[in-house]
Amino acid sequence: MKHAKTIRNLIIFGLIALSIGWAGVGIDRIVPEQEGEESLGMAIWLITPLIAVVVLRTFGGDGWKDAGLKPNFKNNYRWYGIALLIFPFVTSITLIVGKLTGWTDFSAFEVKDYFSVLLGLFLVNIIKNFFEETVWRGYLTARLIYLRPNDLTIYLIAGLVWGLWHAPYYLHFLPDESINAVLPVNRYLFTIIAVLNMLVWTVMFTEIFRITQSIWPVILLHAVEDALINHLVIDGHIQIASQKEIWISPIIGILPAALYLFIGLWLRKQRLKIASTHH
Repeated sequence: MKHAKTIRNLIIFGLIALSIGWAGVGIDRIVPEQEGEESLGMAIWLITPLIAVVVLRTFGGDGWKDAGLKPNFKNNYRWYGIALLIFPFVTSITLIVGKLTGWTDFSAFEVKDYFSVLLGLFLVNIIKNFFEETVWRGYLTARLIYLRPNDLTIYLIAGLVWGLWHAPYYLHFLPDESINAVLPVNRYLFTIIAVLNMLVWTVMFTEIFRITQSIWPVILLHAVEDALINHLVIDGHIQIASQKEIWISPIIGILPAALYLFIGLWLRKQRLKIASTHH
């Protein structure tokens, strides 16, 4: 009976998450003078999944027990450290490969400007990602784990819902110049590549959450990602050679994606090892 209620609630959440962005797009078309990332439609897209989670956990029978709101620092310092270092580690490797191949140009990189903005972005994104991770790991992933499907099913469902929730953002809200700074392709291809990357990232995000049973290291992981790689590429601190972006872009490149998948699977192995020692 409890599983049936959880499945019902997950279906409700999924339908809301996958439709609300398109409702936001429709609202922006009706309400005058709505533009891009400062529109009413985008605000509705951002906050509605969180409202749905609060309602489903409070009134829908899910409760808050598995939401991961406690930091759980004890015995998890190692994983907090790893969460902070994953994106810098992979980005460093990617930039080194870019330098060695001549595909990445660092001539516009300003150390002081980059790191001063990075710190501010990191702090802002801790706040932003508290709300986002309360939804995607603290609810969707946690409730899937409760149903005990296999790990691949958790990755696919959580990753696809998380990724496709972003589709209206990539197809309508995100400015053209931001897309072209990352990968100069049409919005549809960009969306497909971005969703595939989020599927890969989902393995890491899920496993950090499962090991620590807390959203807080995932918030740090996500905040570092937002501050480090988006700022690096979109703000023009590095320039990647034409048609090489798909290989070594720190945001959507195949090389970093492969490394993130490897790290995610390594984290899964560590979680299973920890679980086996507790039995």
